[in-house]
Amino acid sequence: MSSLYSNQLTYAILGTGALGGYYGACLQRAGKEVHFLLHSDYDRVKEHGLVIESAGDDFALPQVHAYDSASTMPKCDVVVVALKTTQNHLLPQLLPPVVKDDGVVLVLQNGLGIEQEVAQIVGNYQVMGGLCFLCSNKVGAGHIRHLDYKEIKLGEYTPNYQPGGISERMQSIGADFEKAGIPIQLSADLLLARWQKLVWNIPYNGLSVILNATTSALMADINTLALIKELMNEVVTGAKTCDRLISDSFIDEMLNHTAKMKPYRTSMKIDYDEKRVLEVEAIFGNPLRMVQEKGIQLPRIATLYQQLKFLDAKNRIKNKD
Repeated sequence: MSSLYSNQLTYAILGTGALGGYYGACLQRAGKEVHFLLHSDYDRVKEHGLVIESAGDDFALPQVHAYDSASTMPKCDVVVVALKTTQNHLLPQLLPPVVKDDGVVLVLQNGLGIEQEVAQIVGNYQVMGGLCFLCSNKVGAGHIRHLDYKEIKLGEYTPNYQPGGISERMQSIGADFEKAGIPIQLSADLLLARWQKLVWNIPYNGLSVILNATTSALMADINTLALIKELMNEVVTGAKTCDRLISDSFIDEMLNHTAKMKPYRTSMKIDYDEKRVLEVEAIFGNPLRMVQEKGIQLPRIATLYQQLKFLDAKNRIKNKD
């Protein structure tokens, strides 16, 4: 029987940053075998391990399995893709050496259509998606500060994003994360879950960059709050175009969660401030194209997309100077 249905799963984390580092560290603390792929932090983490700051739950892992090349990593049951989508061109080289023949690639990335790209590398059956509701930042080499929330919603990928149901391997992986203190939801419909995540990601990531604002500042102003709601409603329209229905109560839930959130600089705002390439295509471009192919326009989201493309290109020019 595949080890995916046992309680002895091994994990690889591709991208040991604010997200991958946090979840991987929690899994290791819970007793799981975890292998971390690193880039700039490799020397520091190899020698000193990982440090996690979290309200009332700080911990350190003085020793971790750290690697600076996927080719030196052991094959694992679950390979967690926690890279930014702007690094996905590396996946054809990173994934094959690390994934067991009966293993699964768990894509913990923002945006739409990402699993399709991964499936072209490892096969449809070996791909699962995960939507992370996590506020965390990397504040130093191997040093991650967890601020709020940490839930993951898991869903099986199927060709054309047909609802995949709740599989036994989803339950096995979910159980490991639960033991590591990570709340898990299992979704029978990954495409619906992805559109639901865009309800938050599109307005807050986009506006935080364009308006140079934290989530709390965006929520405190009546004009930006109105714009947030309009953008959320356009996401709902986009989902409906793909035969996925998002309720008004879900929008209210996202607004309430964000209103209670500590002041937060979104991941896209951090990337912009650090002059890194923005995940514009995965979060904005892919949903727009998916909907436009069906003859529907989302004008406010399209405006954000065009503005972000401009700012991203300008930011890259500054970074070269």
